[in-house]
Amino acid sequence: MAGSTTKKAVIHRFERADLEGYVSPLSYLQAAGVELLSAEGQIAAIPYSEIKSVAFVREFEISPEDSRKVFLTRPKMEGLWVRFVFRDGEVMEGVMPNNLLPVEQYGFTVIPPDPYSNQQRLFIPRAALRSAEVLGVVGSPLKRRRAKAAPKEQIGLFDE
Repeated sequence: MAGSTTKKAVIHRFERADLEGYVSPLSYLQAAGVELLSAEGQIAAIPYSEIKSVAFVREFEISPEDSRKVFLTRPKMEGLWVRFVFRDGEVMEGVMPNNLLPVEQYGFTVIPPDPYSNQQRLFIPRAALRSAEVLGVVGSPLKRRRAKAAPKEQIGLFDE
């Protein structure tokens, strides 16, 4: 693994138990799969076809069922509001940056609906998805609100 910074991650898989370990944010996406360093010190490459999602977590012990899968209202943070439908039929929403340059070739990195939960970010492989749909653009630079003009009858206290 390149680099010295690693992040706690839980790999959720379709057919098998979840894997806990550490990944390097700069090099965990490999051609063969996601590179995971286990707590025992073993490095493994988990194939993308087995992975449902990679959750960057604060703590290992908290279950992923504790966090929401969809937004209750329109998200407030800027970006692309997206909905993913997994191969097993599960639906999940998230927010991606409104910039297509950082999109990985192997999948999508999103902020989950509850950013204060245990899951801070999620990586979802393309192989895990049946569909990915953009629901909206939040904070679009095309629709900036204009400042309200001052009423004509208002006097200017500091105008000269």
